Amino acid sequence: MSGTMHRVASERMSRQSRGAAFIDPAALMRIKNLELRARHVVEGFLSGLHKSPYHGFSVEFTEYRQYTPGDDLRYLDWRLFARSDRYYLKRFEDETNLRCYLLVDLSRSMAYGSLGYDKAEYAKTAAATIAYFLSLQRDGVGMVTFDAAIQEYLPARFRPGHLHRLLLGLERSPGGTSTDLTVPLAEVARMSRKRGMVVLLSDLLAPIERLETHLGYLRSQGHEVIVLRILDPAEIAFPFAEAAMFLDLESGRELYVDPDGVRDTYRRRFAEHAAALAATCNRLGIDLVDLRSDRPLELALFDLMNSRLRRGRQVSRKPSAARRPAVAGGA
Repeated sequence: MSGTMHRVASERMSRQSRGAAFIDPAALMRIKNLELRARHVVEGFLSGLHKSPYHGFSVEFTEYRQYTPGDDLRYLDWRLFARSDRYYLKRFEDETNLRCYLLVDLSRSMAYGSLGYDKAEYAKTAAATIAYFLSLQRDGVGMVTFDAAIQEYLPARFRPGHLHRLLLGLERSPGGTSTDLTVPLAEVARMSRKRGMVVLLSDLLAPIERLETHLGYLRSQGHEVIVLRILDPAEIAFPFAEAAMFLDLESGRELYVDPDGVRDTYRRRFAEHAAALAATCNRLGIDLVDLRSDRPLELALFDLMNSRLRRGRQVSRKPSAARRPAVAGGA
């Protein structure tokens, strides 16, 4: 699609998302089965999308991709050419060109939650929803769950039983200690030679100095990278009113904190960290989406769709490739 068509489709989808009736995350989390949760979200999403003039996920074909020499001319969309003056082909559902890796942070900081469920449960449900959605398109989906080290790894595939295995791998509870993004990012970069999409789901409450190198290496390989930053509303607003003992989930330390005395400093540092992360992603050409854990998960799919609409199917390489990072343990 041309840039203008991308914007029109994105705007129409955004209007749809504002008017749609979504599932309350608190009600969704009461469903114990992860696959059933994902199915409910995807069915709601598709129900809101089916009237859209953008037919990216219809039963006929999944989306357009730009023509390259050697492609079969039978699948050129001449109507789209007349509107955009560019050649595009329909990508049919039986093609499995897209390979997507879901990187899910299950470190201890993800165990925080002020809503009756924690960030990890929300992130796992978001990952399951994306996996279910892509599997309907017959796209290959892989998964990495991690804390300070990789805990579960599944290669990106589309075959019977693979989605079930992936969802079982997401059932693990948060553990480990600190969040270390360098190991899973380096592992995915090493294992995924074919260009595809990498979706990172994490609170990113960790130093980001080394993050740029590893995300940059993924981008230098031509991967499309999307970061879904999972945050609890209380982490953003810091609404606490009374002095109390606060537990650092990753270090295990307890600290006596007077909220009135630290609120301004906390919010300033939180904003500085968010700005640094946004600047890093912007430099690398990575889409960064903030997902509050009280936000309906259908909107996560809209965010993913809008990101892909902006970028199209072509994943460009960065002009200056990042240096390949060293990987601990030979990974």
